[in-house]
Amino acid sequence: MSTTLHLTLNEYQQMVACGAFDTIRRRVELIRGEIRQMNPAGPVHDDLIDYLNDWSVRSTDRSVIHIRGQTGMDVPHLDSRPEPDVFWVKAKRYLEGHPTAEDTLLAIEVADSSLEADRTAKAELYAEAGIQEYWVVDVQGECIIMMRQVGAGGHYGWLRTATVSETISPLAQPNAVLNIADLFGLSQLGG
Repeated sequence: MSTTLHLTLNEYQQMVACGAFDTIRRRVELIRGEIRQMNPAGPVHDDLIDYLNDWSVRSTDRSVIHIRGQTGMDVPHLDSRPEPDVFWVKAKRYLEGHPTAEDTLLAIEVADSSLEADRTAKAELYAEAGIQEYWVVDVQGECIIMMRQVGAGGHYGWLRTATVSETISPLAQPNAVLNIADLFGLSQLGG
């Protein structure tokens, strides 16, 4: 009888350090002890990430918030190293290790083919890790699903879907205003 191999975050880090993933041409992340392949990104996905990175850098004080993208976040107690598309962390150097959930102020996933997983499995992981704010950019729906207020059960207690007619701001930087129509390139098309 065979079983699935469950890895700890430490074992995964050792595999990365030994170059176990250097020759594969797939992006992977560790979620609850399982190595998961990430969906290949298309041009719209990549463009939205570029836009969000640029907006984030322009909208934050670098002495307080540092912007990272598609790099690891360590969640040791959940044997996970997710790689959010964009995330805001406390401003400091991370030479000794990846940012942790405690360092993370906002996590953003851009979801095209991964919408269901980002709305459920990733939301549950981020909430259980204690990340206070999580956004899912729904490419097909041209909206942003905002989640806040981690409750005792490890779920987000506040959920709202913001549409292209709105602007939104993260808790960590309320004066950082994201125009959703502009994000999706709709303001250039006249609506």
